[in-house]
Amino acid sequence: MILVTGGAGFIGSNFVLDWLAQSDEPVVNLDCLTYAGNLTNLASLAGDPRHLFVQGDIADTALWTRLLSTHQPRAVLNFAAESHVDRSILGPEAFVQTNIVGSFAMLEAVRAYWKALPEPQAAAFRLLHVSTDEVYGSLAASDPAFTETHRYEPNSPYSASKAASDHLVRAYHHTYGLPVLTTNCSNNYGPYHFPEKLIPLMIVNALAGKPLPVYGDGMQIRDWLYVKDHCSAIRRVLEVGRLGETYNVGGWNEKPNIEIVHTVCTLLDELRPKADGTGYATQITTVTDRPGHDRRYAIDASKIERELGWRPAETFDTGIRKTVEWYLAHADWVAQVQSGAYRDWVSANYAERDTNTTGVISA
Repeated sequence: MILVTGGAGFIGSNFVLDWLAQSDEPVVNLDCLTYAGNLTNLASLAGDPRHLFVQGDIADTALWTRLLSTHQPRAVLNFAAESHVDRSILGPEAFVQTNIVGSFAMLEAVRAYWKALPEPQAAAFRLLHVSTDEVYGSLAASDPAFTETHRYEPNSPYSASKAASDHLVRAYHHTYGLPVLTTNCSNNYGPYHFPEKLIPLMIVNALAGKPLPVYGDGMQIRDWLYVKDHCSAIRRVLEVGRLGETYNVGGWNEKPNIEIVHTVCTLLDELRPKADGTGYATQITTVTDRPGHDRRYAIDASKIERELGWRPAETFDTGIRKTVEWYLAHADWVAQVQSGAYRDWVSANYAERDTNTTGVISA
């Protein structure tokens, strides 16, 4: 059995679904069900005895102790995180609580559990911590891509909190010998992505006839990774990754945000053309850039390919088409996640911006 935190969120739920599609090994799924945690993502697992969902906070030490002693997992995979930069600017405390305090509580509980395991089980146990390329800071246009040895230079409350959690995980390995693995991924996209992020927001707003908001000049560059490729990389790292090591996971797809927006518009023009014959790109509008917006992220994923034989299966062209098709086929899911709380947050984020648009991008 494995225990997954944050398994009702975007990446976590995709991982749980992929895991159980390929394995009969059960999953205990711990998620607090904040705004981005959505049990609808896991509806296909209803009644499946291999999936046990537990609603709870990663910072709840007593809950950790009960779950670990009861279920005796061979591995813990930590997807739980507050992960939206704009939200971290408006309300950083939640990011400190979940990403730092929560990671500390997890590490303490897992350390005690691991220390009490019999030798064979202790030797086989793993804690895999899922992190982000944003901990490395921002790159200039001509800089080489981030490697695993790049200096940490986080520039937002979100990335700073994730950097802190990465440091804690590393320290628990070097101080206590805890058998940890860390992955730092680039921007994910794909099914079940909450529509405050760039790609799903562009799809949802385009179909609703709303403006497509682009920060500044739209030339912020990101490396894009299809979420199911990320899941396969995590499985590979869990299987054969070297203890204490960090592995960058990227899609080898550096693209500026404005190009992403135009690609989405072009696909929608093909797959769901507007009745009036106009293109969706006419809805693109620029908005005031967010504070401290990193200009470029780029992941060098050579290490995971060289050591573990992993490469992404999807190109950006194939992955983005699958993503747009999924959102077109799942309008009910989109409607369900666009709650009043989400709309309230959008209003707060735009309260001081010189725009009347009804969405936000984060990439």
